Amino acid sequence: MASGTRTTTDHDEIRKWVTDHDGKPASVRGTEGGDAAGVLRFDFPGGAGEDQLAHISWDEWFDKFDSAALALLYQAEKASGEDSTFFKLIARD
Repeated sequence: MASGTRTTTDHDEIRKWVTDHDGKPASVRGTEGGDAAGVLRFDFPGGAGEDQLAHISWDEWFDKFDSAALALLYQAEKASGEDSTFFKLIARD
């Protein structure tokens, strides 16, 4: 079975995928600039955690996502059929 990936800029789709996997919007600690969020990430259970990531609001996350013209590439499931939390933020086409 092949793994399935999707690319999207749809806020509702992104929020659903993240929350379905118990994730939270976050930025990498120490990369903030003034009032702007730093390097965007998601904090999933078993991931880097709050010592490396700062939780931010969805509004802050999407403001930075849109202003940086990013898209989310995410893996819907692994080749084995298991759920996946793999993602990458990429430049929009």
